[in-house]
Amino acid sequence: MLDLYTDATPNGLKISIALEEMGLDYKTHQVFLGGDQQTAEFTALNPNQKIPVLVDDGLVITESGAILLYLAEKSGKFLPAGTTQRVATIEQLMFQMASLGPMFGQYLVFAAAWDNKFPEVTSRYFTEVSRIMSVLNTRLDGQDYLAGNEYTIADMAVAPWIRLCDIHPACADLPVSKNANLRNWWNRVAARPATQKGFENPAPYAPEKQFEGFVSAVVGLGELHKIA
Repeated sequence: MLDLYTDATPNGLKISIALEEMGLDYKTHQVFLGGDQQTAEFTALNPNQKIPVLVDDGLVITESGAILLYLAEKSGKFLPAGTTQRVATIEQLMFQMASLGPMFGQYLVFAAAWDNKFPEVTSRYFTEVSRIMSVLNTRLDGQDYLAGNEYTIADMAVAPWIRLCDIHPACADLPVSKNANLRNWWNRVAARPATQKGFENPAPYAPEKQFEGFVSAVVGLGELHKIA
């Protein structure tokens, strides 16, 4: 059995989605980001003190993109064998990790955790996330999924971030609906039963506690509040 150390964040949920879609047996260990990630036990698994972490028979894997690639190879699913689609899948996975995730994360820090105390910075990240969404929209022109017409780990990586626009008030104005290809893609992805199940594991804490964990996990939060 696989052991998944995670929380109900986009980077955590992408692994739950993959495990459900691949039909792999796993056990979830929820890590509250308000401090659990700093314990000696968790730090021994990942010195970077970040989720998710996957353990497979003693093999410890960190970084969500690496975990997705490992699971795809282990299961033989959702990473196409053909060179063109395989490269496209890895390319779009890297785009999520290098662009969508970091920029969206920074937008949430300034718009939500810091309650828009630095509006110029919030605006900068809003603009960049909007631009990235338009890139995804262009990528989806004429195809159902990010790497072609086959659902892959690239879609699993992007889905939890786009989902935020439906569930997080700070993300409501991001232009998913203005990008028709992206909205149609999201509707297809969100309708998949296994993906829906992945979104539910782990269940989020109560909103106040989940937000507390998010704020606590933001590096340098206290120092920036001092200069606000």
